[in-house]
Amino acid sequence: MPDLTFERHEGQEAAARLDDFLPAYEEVYAEPPYLEGPGDVAQFIDHYVLHVQRPGMRLVIARDGDQVVGFTYGYLLPSDTGWWSSVQKPLPADFTQEDGARTWAVLELAVRKLWRRRGVAAGLHAALLEGLTVERVTLTVRPEPEAAPAQAAYVSWGYREVGLSHPWEEAPFYTAMVLELGDQ
Repeated sequence: MPDLTFERHEGQEAAARLDDFLPAYEEVYAEPPYLEGPGDVAQFIDHYVLHVQRPGMRLVIARDGDQVVGFTYGYLLPSDTGWWSSVQKPLPADFTQEDGARTWAVLELAVRKLWRRRGVAAGLHAALLEGLTVERVTLTVRPEPEAAPAQAAYVSWGYREVGLSHPWEEAPFYTAMVLELGDQ
């Protein structure tokens, strides 16, 4: 792994860090399969401004020297979340029941191209989850073959697939995954 540092920012402190990692976001999501342009980036910024206000919000930025090489963030799912309702196959009620402290959602995990396959994503993920006191972590990822390397990484970290998610009408389909933390 390169000589990396991982910075963790909690809650509103994360709001002030957007400009630090936004160039990395723009670079990663301009690539296939995402092909995001300026309108998509503006929408991401709008969403991020809302996300930093969520309970449990946490951001981790990976740097190689002064250069941001990756980032990840997420927050606690609230009791009134619609997260599980977008999963195509019905899930048991006891699985989808949230209380605001049970499940932590990873919203983004991105590594710039030159730093991939060097352990950066694993380091970001570990720093993001460090000290969480939740039962489980969830995320969504593009299905294979679009995001085969990402899916393989998540499986190697202990995630399992729970279904196919379609979070909004214009969205692509995603694989919904869960990592049980229970006894860790």
